[in-house]
Amino acid sequence: MYNGNTLRDAIISAANHISNNRRTVDELNVFPVPDGDTGTNMSMSIGNAARELSRLQDESADQVASVAASALLRGARGNSGVITSLLFRGFAKGLKGQEEVTAENLTAAFQLGVEAAYKAVMKPTEGTILTVARVAAESASKALEEGKDALGVFEAALSGAKEALAQTPELLPVLKKAGVVDAGGQGFVIILEGMYSVFKDGVMIQSDATPATEEAAQSEGRNAAGEAEADITFTYCTEFIVNRDASIAKEPAELRAYLETIGDCVVVVDDKEIIKVHVHTDHPGNAIENALGFGQLVHLKIENMRDQHERAKHDAEMAKKAPAQTADRTEVITPVAPEKPVGFVSVSAGEGLETLFHDLGVDIVVSGGQTMNPSTDDILRAIEATPAETVFELPNNKNIIMAAEQAIPISTRKVIVLHTRTIPQGVSAMLAYDPELDDEQNAIAMQKAFAQVATGQITFAARNSNYDGHAIKKGQLLALENGKVAFTEESLEKCLPKLVRQMLKRDSSFVTLIYGEDVSDDQAAMLEQELNAKFGDRVEITLINGGQPIYYFIISVE
Repeated sequence: MYNGNTLRDAIISAANHISNNRRTVDELNVFPVPDGDTGTNMSMSIGNAARELSRLQDESADQVASVAASALLRGARGNSGVITSLLFRGFAKGLKGQEEVTAENLTAAFQLGVEAAYKAVMKPTEGTILTVARVAAESASKALEEGKDALGVFEAALSGAKEALAQTPELLPVLKKAGVVDAGGQGFVIILEGMYSVFKDGVMIQSDATPATEEAAQSEGRNAAGEAEADITFTYCTEFIVNRDASIAKEPAELRAYLETIGDCVVVVDDKEIIKVHVHTDHPGNAIENALGFGQLVHLKIENMRDQHERAKHDAEMAKKAPAQTADRTEVITPVAPEKPVGFVSVSAGEGLETLFHDLGVDIVVSGGQTMNPSTDDILRAIEATPAETVFELPNNKNIIMAAEQAIPISTRKVIVLHTRTIPQGVSAMLAYDPELDDEQNAIAMQKAFAQVATGQITFAARNSNYDGHAIKKGQLLALENGKVAFTEESLEKCLPKLVRQMLKRDSSFVTLIYGEDVSDDQAAMLEQELNAKFGDRVEITLINGGQPIYYFIISVE
């Protein structure tokens, strides 16, 4: 059996281990474009849990697992990070009410984690982290039947995970062709190895302090300090989590109503097990006293915002001036009360795209996209800061959709996540919004609209690859059509017209060219002129300065 302190150390060790090996996992990605990078996303997600756990001492296994699951949920980035958070959320359910980790509840924890992860994925693909986790759970169950203790069960789970990982290339031909195992599965094995080091030898793997850990730590340093640009009405930024007492019938809405009488910027987010509270007040003691009527408090944090104001102002100004350098962090947003029926949150990177979405009616643009997936907490902050009862969320990237959906049950607003996978789809969805329709009708209309949009992208190959029949060399230009590699080229002058020609259909009427930060205004104008000469008699061509990183051009064809 293992107590809460041991479990705490095991999860922190796991976070350190994946952080130390994140680049190794990143390099397993077979898709040649620069992307969110599996290892980095998993590291930053579980790193959020490690920071929360480092504050705990002598808590039960139940409490440790619950805190880890909650922090992972809010810190989850990218699909791999979200799946990792779901595995740990199920893990917490298996340890609910348990003082220690035993062979029995450890086995249940693995099983519940796998169930949670599979349920969250619309079309589970075998040969991925899901397979590795499932086999780990099956191996744990077999070990329990054989009478193994907690260590024996965990050893069996780790062994099963490694065996399943080795088999992933046999389940996914793209992995076999590239000669690699699944990146997410490898990350999960590394996490289990980090935990095993503590369970078996009592040795916590230490962090190498890689950039991933530093970035993750910076992304969390947003509390009172990050809010410096706002006028300070109340002195103390007060945050805590209430572990709900099942015997108390009071509703979280009562706590919210009280907090609004003693402060502002009130956020009360709840699920069946916890209530997360944020409030600015001059009387933090009163907030704490009232919250005790709902259960026990953990993670209590009180910061004097006036004292931190001057230092924070400088940091906030720097963040505004250099959004590309802080792209993994959403601007700090103060929660507001709903003032209108519907609002919008969108994800994009680049000043031009941010302006475009604001012009289309988006309330808050979360900075992020390819290579910089925002966390669930980043998206949740933006949703809570949107002054609307219903908030439409546009992820605009396939690797952000799951993180956006995780915000639905923990938001105080009604949230509708549209599965926009590209910037042009997000733009088309916004153009289709009709204030005369209700929420459900708009969701259907917007979905139909963005489903009709073809998206082209021109980026560079991040690695050598033999992918989908293309022999790709690092540094080549990659032309993507609706997410798939269409061809490679050596220059934009050849690549852009070729991709546009390939995307045009008989009924195409509009082509929008969104150029990125690595394309000059003059070069973009010259390319637009060439395209008008070639295709201007067939379609209307519009040029927009998006300022996005990674992609030289994003192309919309309608």
